[in-house]
Amino acid sequence: MLYEFSYLAPRSVADLVQALDEHKDDGKFLAGGTDLLPNIRNGLMRPRFVIDGKKVPGADALNGGATEGLSMGPAVSINDLLRSPFVREQYPVLCVCAHELASHQIRNRATVAGNVVNASPCSDMAPALLCLGATALLRSAGGERELAFKDFFTGVKKTALKPGEYLERIVIPAASKGARGSYKKLKRIAGHDLGIVGVLMVRLGDSLRFAVSSAAPTPVLVESVTAKDSPEEAVAKVLAAVSPISDVRGTKEYREHMIGVYVRRLLAEVK
Repeated sequence: MLYEFSYLAPRSVADLVQALDEHKDDGKFLAGGTDLLPNIRNGLMRPRFVIDGKKVPGADALNGGATEGLSMGPAVSINDLLRSPFVREQYPVLCVCAHELASHQIRNRATVAGNVVNASPCSDMAPALLCLGATALLRSAGGERELAFKDFFTGVKKTALKPGEYLERIVIPAASKGARGSYKKLKRIAGHDLGIVGVLMVRLGDSLRFAVSSAAPTPVLVESVTAKDSPEEAVAKVLAAVSPISDVRGTKEYREHMIGVYVRRLLAEVK
């Protein structure tokens, strides 16, 4: 489907927030574009302006060090994460989830920020950001604010972003360095299919966290499981936190069953 829109490419943060403020009702922010552009092509979105955030200095910055946490701008791609020695060594959970996102070609374009702002219940990067205690730094013409990712998702394809606001930076605290984890994703086919259900488990010291995708209106963080819980108690706590539905990809009962299977497997694998 052909659809015309105006393309804006601000070169500074000031110009970017001004453009977003002026077009808060008829504009869309462009990061990677792997969701936005197909939605425009398929007629699901009809913005008059597409505002490219990649031209702003620092938009593709991926920074981290020995004493600080990890910070990434809105143009950091999924493959940027996977190629980073620092991320692979200090935040391997991010790479575990990033590797499951779509195909290599799409990961070259898709951004971490875009994946979470899209707010799909089956987001692959959301579980990692939830379990690692990540913070979203949001900016608009009115200033900047911080929001924990556990408060970022508000519904199916909905976030706490206000009109004219964009996700300027994702910050993962230094306290999450070295967290061990594994991600189980059930797909209809081998390869880069959308998830029927996904379960991430992260262990940092004696602390356990689970995050579940495709089993509620938003990705879900579960912090109630403890190292003393039996596998069945852990399964019960995770299932109590989600609300899967039946759809064309799987039934509610199937999703619940596979969540239980994955929780048990992860408890045995992630030591």
